[in-house]
Amino acid sequence: MTIQIDNLAPGEAAKRLGPTVHKIGGTSMSKVDAVMANVIVGKRSGRDLYNRVFVVSAYGGITDLLLENKKTGEPGVFALYAGSDNDQAWGDALTKVQARMIAINTEIFNDEMDRQIADRFVQERIKGVHSCLIDLQRICSFGHFQLQEHLLTVREMISATGEAHSAHNTTLLLRRRGIEAAFVDLSGWRENEQMSLDARISAAFAGIDLLKVLPIVTGYSQAADGLMGIYGRGYSEVTFSAVARIIGAAEAVIHKEFHLSSADPRIVGVDKVQPIGHTNYDVADQLSNMGMEAIHPRAAKGLRKNGVPLRIKNTFEPDHPGTVIDDVWAPEDSRVEIITGLENAVEVEVFDQDMVGLPGAGEETLAAFRRFKLPIVSWSMNANTTTFYVEAPLKQVRRVFEMIQKSQPEAEIQTRKVDIVSVIGANIKSPTLIADATAALCDHAIELFAVHAPARGVDVQFVVADGGYDDAVRVLHAALVEKTGNVNTLAA
Repeated sequence: MTIQIDNLAPGEAAKRLGPTVHKIGGTSMSKVDAVMANVIVGKRSGRDLYNRVFVVSAYGGITDLLLENKKTGEPGVFALYAGSDNDQAWGDALTKVQARMIAINTEIFNDEMDRQIADRFVQERIKGVHSCLIDLQRICSFGHFQLQEHLLTVREMISATGEAHSAHNTTLLLRRRGIEAAFVDLSGWRENEQMSLDARISAAFAGIDLLKVLPIVTGYSQAADGLMGIYGRGYSEVTFSAVARIIGAAEAVIHKEFHLSSADPRIVGVDKVQPIGHTNYDVADQLSNMGMEAIHPRAAKGLRKNGVPLRIKNTFEPDHPGTVIDDVWAPEDSRVEIITGLENAVEVEVFDQDMVGLPGAGEETLAAFRRFKLPIVSWSMNANTTTFYVEAPLKQVRRVFEMIQKSQPEAEIQTRKVDIVSVIGANIKSPTLIADATAALCDHAIELFAVHAPARGVDVQFVVADGGYDDAVRVLHAALVEKTGNVNTLAA
């Protein structure tokens, strides 16, 4: 039976077939044997292997080599290409990527023929990327063409090589096991036609019978409006969400190397944290705001609007049901689900006597943050002062500072580094929560600067002195989770 995507209303496919769409992150993808044993194959056989779709990320570290290191900023192929007048540096970096990809092939393929096929795939892609970059440099040596205008497209093409490599390898490994796997390349490689994201995915799946074929899909999808320019390096989750939405998935599943837990086990201790079990998309949004993405917020929006629940599972605990995120979970009892937050945030305080009684006061200040595309974690306002909390390099904050000072010359502006610890849950409207939390922080001599508690009752943010993050997380987890036992459980 072949799915006729265009004829299905949202959710209709899920009712008929109940396919599930899975995403495997880069760190998990690098553990090839574990992914095969725990996620893709496991104890399944025959029909149980199918009616699933897997969207895969590049192997761990590959995207850093292709673009730039996400943590250290060390330049990869793209960063070197964008900032260099010669091809030596980026060419060497691209050669390094090819060598690493082939080394991965050597590690994971026992069959010599499969390894040779995988190596040829890498060599052809890398050669194609190299040729394209050389040609673009040559064209842009003429005054009519500017390299800067093409860099976003270049970034996407380079990055897509990582997902194509891992998806192609996974398909080969499954076919060697006798599984009817299909390599679904959404990267637009050597395709002339520009398509929207939905159109490209629909076209790729139009001839696939999910009951007989197991699609392995690239996490990057080429789209006419560009994914990376809108979503940054979260594009694989957007692709994953779009696939789930378009085929009418019954459930979307993300496989990570850890559970979505009540706190970071590296801070609180593995023996003290617990998987959340069940929560809603409102909580997922708050996690994204704190930089701890269960899923990219724009990806979550697509699932939420189409009524597709999301399950977060630990790759290395396949029998654990994980945590389900949906749009209906609304617990009657108040309970804290997770303690997380941001280290090294910056507080920007703007005092301006002219704000008092002025309609739209604070708009000029907000305009400065928008001008430099600096996301605001939270902010508050009283008669003459607006205070903003952001996570950004000090260089960016300084630019905002200068723009505010220019537009409001009478304003007094102060900045300081702080840590933000957020208490999050689908229902945390307990009348004693803030008192209990504040008392716990005070008892442990943790300096508290501010508390933000929106009326919606899904998060409370505690702003503490810089350097107090780990201690604050431990203290609040002990007071609000461990002592109460308020952690959800979920049946499989």
